[in-house]
Amino acid sequence: MAFLHKNIRLSAPNYKGHRWHFITICCENRLRSLVSHGLAVWIINELREHASLNQFAIHALCVMPDHVHALVHGLTETSDLLVFVKKFKQQTGYRFKRSRGRDLWQKKQKKFYDHILRSTDSVDGVAAYIWMNPVRKGLCKEPREYPYSGSFTLDWPNIPFSREGWIPPWKGKAPA
Repeated sequence: MAFLHKNIRLSAPNYKGHRWHFITICCENRLRSLVSHGLAVWIINELREHASLNQFAIHALCVMPDHVHALVHGLTETSDLLVFVKKFKQQTGYRFKRSRGRDLWQKKQKKFYDHILRSTDSVDGVAAYIWMNPVRKGLCKEPREYPYSGSFTLDWPNIPFSREGWIPPWKGKAPA
């Protein structure tokens, strides 16, 4: 019996243009493939390069041991999130597999999680959510202590942000 996989993607035009996207790219089988300093820095540098090549700004990022979060913004009408993520995953995955002998990312090139920000979503709140991820996971006490978080658009070490605020829609509402 074949299992049908739900298509989690909206139609392609939803991923193009001047849009804000919160993305999560998971390592294959949620393995802690990005735990080493060298690999985490490499992923950050690759994100920077691929964002530039694909006309995206990375407002917030966090490379966790088993996944990557980023808040990205399309800089032009032709910015295409699906192309950006596919190329990023293809090239980093290929190089990782050649050097480590195993897959880095979830199998399918199109497989990643995304949330297109709505007008009611706070860009700063989403960024804070990303930066607080290592704190929530117990990897550090303060977001700025974590060496694999940051921003390519903001003065990351000096920006104020709230520990409270945005909660991803798939996690439900904040307690009252």
